[in-house]
Amino acid sequence: LYIGDLVGKGLEFSIIAELLMYSSAGIVKMALPLAVLLSSIMTFGSFGENFELSAMKSAGISLQKIMMPLTIFSIILSIGLFFFSNYVIPYTNLKFGSLMYDVGQQRPEMNIKPGIFNRDIEGYSIKIKSKSQTSNMMYDFMVYDHTKKKGNMEVTMADSGTMVMTENQKYMIIT
Repeated sequence: LYIGDLVGKGLEFSIIAELLMYSSAGIVKMALPLAVLLSSIMTFGSFGENFELSAMKSAGISLQKIMMPLTIFSIILSIGLFFFSNYVIPYTNLKFGSLMYDVGQQRPEMNIKPGIFNRDIEGYSIKIKSKSQTSNMMYDFMVYDHTKKKGNMEVTMADSGTMVMTENQKYMIIT
């Protein structure tokens, strides 16, 4: 997901924020263990630099006992991340996919990237040169008809065009 694909396309801020929230849930499972590792390295590095580790060792506290809170925290975090990955991540992936599908149904022109052939509509290839950032207008519009399976024999070209879904979401109107 690229934020540039969503911003400036007429989507509400709440929909963009919801999409970003759903997509950021997958980052948590990767970033949290690395954050704990980095913070524990920094903490024990600071202990060693300030001779606090040496002071604890000279007081008769073993290294295993010093690291026990970190070990317990890591085990609890691992169990929590297991349940997070098992229950939350699939739910957010489902919600993200369904919201992106709904956005694609409301704004079909968002699926078409400039300069790339789009084959989302069976039997047709659509290519545009550029899109307007403020409206759903697309420029240098080309529609290749492949329904007869005879190659690129039928091509419809226009200097500009729009795509809109009908109210019942069954048909797409290309003007």
